[in-house]
Amino acid sequence: MAYDNTCKYLAETYPAEFARWLLQSDTSDIQVLKTELNLEPTRADSVTFLKIANTILHLEFQTLPKSKVPLDFRMLDYYTRLKRLYGCEIIQVIIFLQQTTSPIVFQTQYVDTNTIHNYRVIRVWEEDPATLLANPGLLPLAPLARSNSPSTLLKQVAAAVDMIEETQEQQNISACVQLLAGLRFDKNLIQQFFTEEVMQESVIYQSIVQKEALRLIMRQLTRRFGDLAPEIEQQIRELSTAELENLGEELLDFSNTNDLITWLENR
Repeated sequence: MAYDNTCKYLAETYPAEFARWLLQSDTSDIQVLKTELNLEPTRADSVTFLKIANTILHLEFQTLPKSKVPLDFRMLDYYTRLKRLYGCEIIQVIIFLQQTTSPIVFQTQYVDTNTIHNYRVIRVWEEDPATLLANPGLLPLAPLARSNSPSTLLKQVAAAVDMIEETQEQQNISACVQLLAGLRFDKNLIQQFFTEEVMQESVIYQSIVQKEALRLIMRQLTRRFGDLAPEIEQQIRELSTAELENLGEELLDFSNTNDLITWLENR
């Protein structure tokens, strides 16, 4: 899920760069939509909706082609829901991150007896890295792009990150690069070009760690005690990363939800 969180962060922080890359649009009239349309709530971090003028760009980031709801049908379902809500042009793009020979990544339409629905597919490993290298918001995708010498490409990405002047932005982009580069490169090679300390200082890295900790804790609690009351769940979502880690240790001794409630009250 860290890869999905990373891509969603990039698309929502740099929407103009994604619009320029995918739509050849230079407009600044872009709105990130928070519309909840997910068929699978656990996949919410992989989906981004951008409203660009009178068009919605639906981005779906995928590490692996497998999905509980088949991707082609999910794209049709998203389309009909978005069309019903906004009634405007909708452009859908699935961006596959990790190279695979699965036929799913070459599929660009849903076909049924009375329906054919088309969407775009980007296989990042086939993309020219030049465009990605030239834009900070797309830079983290560059290590996954087409190259005869992947290690040389990773070195070029590191050099481009070093040229980012604003410290916080550089930290965040560096963290995103390192996270996504892990889909292709060994950790030791990544650390030759990037320092892990810079990644850990970034806002996006801290956010991803917090989300992953929350996801794990919620899964453990639901497995032990079933669905939690909304007010208890909200309290858990407001915990810091350190508090979530403490809860992960303490819940091993909980007998029931009363123990959880007491811990939340006394933390």
